[in-house]
Amino acid sequence: MPACPLCDSAKTVKNGRIHNGKQRFKCHDCGRQFIEQPTKKVIDQATRALIDRLLLEQISLAGIARATQVSEQWLQTYVNEKYGKVPRQVQVTPKKRGDS
Repeated sequence: MPACPLCDSAKTVKNGRIHNGKQRFKCHDCGRQFIEQPTKKVIDQATRALIDRLLLEQISLAGIARATQVSEQWLQTYVNEKYGKVPRQVQVTPKKRGDS
């Protein structure tokens, strides 16, 4: 059995399989669930730029996720981070009125 990546405990047991069939393990000491060799997909800048353009077109998030081949969960987190950076207050400068 593999050691826990969080606490390095050897007290791990098999705990089912994930969506693609890889074996899932659970640590008895800390309760962490993990797989032995995770494959982390990094979303490159070109895909992020495409997602930004598609968001401006008001396409559904499910459609954007399908078109760019990213998970809907990752896309929702990305959108929440983007909108969190948008200022809440609109700054309007008053127009100068002509002398009348």
